[in-house]
Amino acid sequence: MTAPLRIDNRAARRLWLDVTGLGPTPTGPLDVLETIRRLGFVQIDTIRNVTRAHNHILWSRNQNYREGMLWPLLGRDRAIFEHFTHDASLLPMEVLPYWQRQFDRLGAKARRAAWFQSGLAQAEIASIRARIETEGPLSTHAFETKAESREMWARPPHKKALDQMWYAGDLATCYRENFVKFYNLPERVFPAPLRDAHPDPSAVDWLCRAALDRLGFATPGEVQRFWAAMDASETRDWVSHATDLVPVEVESADRRWTAALAPADIEARLAHTPAPSTRLRLLNPFDPAIRDRIRLERLFGFAYRNEMFVPPDQRRWGYYVYPLLEGDRFVGRIELKADRGKGQMRVTGFWAEPSIRWGAARYDRLDAELARFARLAGVSEILWEVATARA
Repeated sequence: MTAPLRIDNRAARRLWLDVTGLGPTPTGPLDVLETIRRLGFVQIDTIRNVTRAHNHILWSRNQNYREGMLWPLLGRDRAIFEHFTHDASLLPMEVLPYWQRQFDRLGAKARRAAWFQSGLAQAEIASIRARIETEGPLSTHAFETKAESREMWARPPHKKALDQMWYAGDLATCYRENFVKFYNLPERVFPAPLRDAHPDPSAVDWLCRAALDRLGFATPGEVQRFWAAMDASETRDWVSHATDLVPVEVESADRRWTAALAPADIEARLAHTPAPSTRLRLLNPFDPAIRDRIRLERLFGFAYRNEMFVPPDQRRWGYYVYPLLEGDRFVGRIELKADRGKGQMRVTGFWAEPSIRWGAARYDRLDAELARFARLAGVSEILWEVATARA
């Protein structure tokens, strides 16, 4: 048996940053659709601490991006569609034939859920669908049913029905307006050749290969978690039948070695992966490069968690904290809050990574990145509300 190819930690970090689009300097011609294709999908999120996650993720790859540039790809061009991976996400439309299994999986899961079982009648679903069929795209605001309780996560019957149909692919996101989702019938949203191509028997193989291509190297668990569209046993079965995968061992930040798999062209990829830009970069908490926290800590030795829903007195860092990437290592984290009405962005928390020295030059690079980020949000004044060791 051939010995696994060994990938040292620096090479692994550089390849991972390159495949996630964080290797090159984020400038040059902008192609939003190609960026989404390269990433596989872009997660969207309602919170606008400075700018919403999808805007920040795309801007991190090319700082010529401006807020709202992706929405015509959804509502006008039908080049992307919205559905659920780990969360609500935008995916290239060509993924649709392989996504029927996710419609089936999540639709069935929604029908089994307690929130669906508690009083959601088929008549309500049929009534909502009939209205959309007659009236065209509608948002949740077009319906007036009320939740049965006042609990934080309680949802009214019409919202449950819309969710269930959206998860199952019986409704599709037609467009978003001021981030409000408008639903329509899938035959009015999805291009017929792609909509009618499912179910594709090779969906698991395609999704696994597409995941591995975008990961560069991965354990079976990382492949499975990439799309979150299959279970662990399906991924293991794919690994056992895929004869062209290259076994590798990847060095972790703590010098341990992890068995993994890579595409057949892994050696060429490693040979042609350039050193990443030395620009100091501010990443979003939902950025695909840091989404898998286990992989992140293993490769970079950087422990990170999203504390938005952690009670304030239990947070280690803060509510919305941005990792700071410089070259191929994380050098700190920062908490920011924008007030667009006042034209300000406030720095409310800053933490240097242990063993990273923050001298004047590094602070200057951070200031430059903060200024660029502030311009994306349309603000100009940056206020530091925390003390630093700035020389």
